Amino acid sequence: MAAVAIGIDLGTSTSEIAVYASDGPRALADPGTKHTVVPSLIAVNTRGSLLVGEEATEFVDVPGQGAREVKRLMGSGKTLQLGGKEYRPEELSALVLRKLKTNAETVLGEAITEVVLSVPANFNDAAKQATVNAARLAGLEVKRLINEPTAAAIAFGVNHLEAEAQLVVFDFGGGTLDVTTLEMMDGVLEVTASFGDTELGGKEFDEVMQSLILRKFEQANGRLVISDRSRRKLKAVAERAKIALSTHDLFEVRMDYFASNGSDVVDLEVEVTRPEFEQA
Repeated sequence: MAAVAIGIDLGTSTSEIAVYASDGPRALADPGTKHTVVPSLIAVNTRGSLLVGEEATEFVDVPGQGAREVKRLMGSGKTLQLGGKEYRPEELSALVLRKLKTNAETVLGEAITEVVLSVPANFNDAAKQATVNAARLAGLEVKRLINEPTAAAIAFGVNHLEAEAQLVVFDFGGGTLDVTTLEMMDGVLEVTASFGDTELGGKEFDEVMQSLILRKFEQANGRLVISDRSRRKLKAVAERAKIALSTHDLFEVRMDYFASNGSDVVDLEVEVTRPEFEQA
């Protein structure tokens, strides 16, 4: 792989692999979905097969069959149960990395063995080592771990080598928040401060939206029986509502057959405004 450099962002919610060659950086898409972003999801289907990425979406929220936000458990020593089998977080992360590796090899037409991996600025040594172990399990040698905000600053810096500036990188991801300040002078980037929260991200905003929707539903209909299936589907609906309120003042949430009251089935129909969500 002397001609190109491979970089992977193993994210809490989504992951991505890119190549940097003579013509600059390029994100590599999944040959099947054509998407450059792969959901960091792992699940076991009813036949016991392991699914990764978008294929895992249907089963990931079934208790005991799927895992989200595995990155938050890296280096924790905790394990997860999928399909009756116990997995370490690095084993599950390795499945995501292996999928990205396979995607890239298909697109590039050559084997990939070396990679640069980005990690949150606040990752401790155990979490970093677990990330390296995950890469090794996926058949990758980590040439370097680089903090995510530093990677963002370098991406800016390579195109502004003559700039002299104080930079602030604000990286608010699906599961982590990092803020880093850097000084750039004579083509050199120096990190002056970095801090973050490994348990603050879009996931928390989604959970707030779910709670808000449920509260408004109960205010209108009382406490009804909501199935596990409806609650799982609500996660995706809440995320869509959150995204919509970035550009709209109001979003109408609708889900058919959401709850039941004895023999009657009740649909979910609530309106959520941007001020309500911001307040929540």
